[in-house]
Amino acid sequence: MSAAEGRAAEGRVADFARRVRARETLVGYWVVLDSPVSTERLARVGYDYVCLDAQHGLLDYKGILAGMMAVDAGGASVGLVRVGANDPFLIGQSLDAGAAGVIVPLVNTPEDAARAVAATRYPPVGVRSYGPMRSALRIGPTPAESNDSTVVLAMIETPQGLDNVEAICATPGLDGIYIGPSDLRLAVGGSSPTDASVDDAFEAAAERICVAAREAGVTAGFHTAGGQIAAKRLGQGFTLATVSADLVHLEQAAATHLRAARGQA
Repeated sequence: MSAAEGRAAEGRVADFARRVRARETLVGYWVVLDSPVSTERLARVGYDYVCLDAQHGLLDYKGILAGMMAVDAGGASVGLVRVGANDPFLIGQSLDAGAAGVIVPLVNTPEDAARAVAATRYPPVGVRSYGPMRSALRIGPTPAESNDSTVVLAMIETPQGLDNVEAICATPGLDGIYIGPSDLRLAVGGSSPTDASVDDAFEAAAERICVAAREAGVTAGFHTAGGQIAAKRLGQGFTLATVSADLVHLEQAAATHLRAARGQA
């Protein structure tokens, strides 16, 4: 990355953090494939962010690193990582690779949220170890600048997390919360991630999460299965929405063209 490219990327990261904290509308895309070329193409489309899934996706650390480089090469989005766990090592690795922020799964208590925030911040305000092998090219490298530019979102996806959502949203330094709809549907009693019998309970939980975020002044994010659903959630008051995933869309597009070729469309 050239010096000019680094400055441009740094500006995108700082602006993204500002927009998250201002609760502006942000639309992103989800990546589960370890495919830097396709990630770069997706990062050129115009999404505000592209998030690499290191929890359920098919990426190891080298994949995260290559994916962050691909997002920067795309030049239109910032890169986020949904880390594998609320762990300082995993969070620090993702940030060192150049992520503008992290989405942290299975945050159940305000103490969990505080640990996630601390892992994204350098001392004396956090516990992040200093060694930005790549991120120094585009975020910082001054610790205080990096602290200010790094976004952290906590996933609300368990019964305990839902019970504590108001306290979680009030955690100092937390930029927002993020709904994982499959796990949240299970959390409200669904027998599967698509169990329609708990629709009312699911929507009530989503509304509670949205209201808690709004009252705390933090962003409220929702993972969705498509652009129309993302628009619906944004219309309900959520301020950040992710559209589906690369692997899902690859399969859907291939199946659509196969049906058309066979005259079954």
